[in-house]
Amino acid sequence: MQRTREARSAAGTATPYVELDRAAWARLAAQTPLPLSAGEVERLRGLADEIDLTEVREVYLPLTRLLNLYVRATGALHRATQTFLSADAHADGEDVTAARTPFVIGIAGSVAVGKSTVARLLRELLARWPDHPRVSLVTTDGFLLPNAELERRGLLQRKGFPESYDQRALLRFIVAVKSGVPVVTAPIYSHLKYDIVPGEHLEVRSPDILLVEGLNVLAPARTRADGRQGLAVSDFFDFSIYLDASPADVREWYVRRFLALRETAFRDEASYFRRYADLDHDAAVARASFLWDTINGPNLEQNIAPTRGRATLVLHKGSEHTVTRVRLRKV
Repeated sequence: MQRTREARSAAGTATPYVELDRAAWARLAAQTPLPLSAGEVERLRGLADEIDLTEVREVYLPLTRLLNLYVRATGALHRATQTFLSADAHADGEDVTAARTPFVIGIAGSVAVGKSTVARLLRELLARWPDHPRVSLVTTDGFLLPNAELERRGLLQRKGFPESYDQRALLRFIVAVKSGVPVVTAPIYSHLKYDIVPGEHLEVRSPDILLVEGLNVLAPARTRADGRQGLAVSDFFDFSIYLDASPADVREWYVRRFLALRETAFRDEASYFRRYADLDHDAAVARASFLWDTINGPNLEQNIAPTRGRATLVLHKGSEHTVTRVRLRKV
């Protein structure tokens, strides 16, 4: 049976994507050796995330093979462009050569859909390819406004919504990376403290590939007060991935993760959420459900899900938290 097909809308009209079911996608890397062990996958996966070696082999190994092709093709385009620019410049004695900038991959999706695990996994898998051994990962959590500033603006209960980020700082960061600045810094966020860590930064030093993971990284540019269109972080992505699932499934995963955190990280005396550790099961479910229904669910519906169509590739997860189909934008 033909399992690879052109994705079609509900009305039957053609779309910009090619859709593959899991079996067809897995065959695309059938002969590629898996460079990770079960122990390494266990270390990389997040709490309540069901990812295992089979998922890695059938979903993420083909993805890294595809990404490797994109990185190599971009390198060839860079060399061709340099040759083109140099042809006329040599006659005038000019030097127009420029170093190749990092290949940037954006990873978007809802809270609890598994973005962090996928980002860490791709970092490890991509770094095993000899063409691009230097792979860095930055999460946009570091660009959230500090809690004190969010409180001042009345936005603490909208943490994760687009307006809760220092968008200018995030844009400056990605512009510097794509401009070839050799060392670029990003703020560090503590999930334990639920806040930015003052004075601490992550250094990004000219990687071959940079992964940028976050809720709203595919959001389009905002229109300025004067009517002009600004730049968006996604304007500087070479490839983008959206992790998709039904909102009902993501809600269930969120509640499940909250219950798991109640037994682990929330018990740390330094945790911002220490007050939730002593909730009984029913109270914890009720609290997690309230947080989803008033914050994370609306953010998914209003801001995150609408950006799905901007992705180069969409990984759709079924109710078991495993990828069931893949949609790849046509080239």
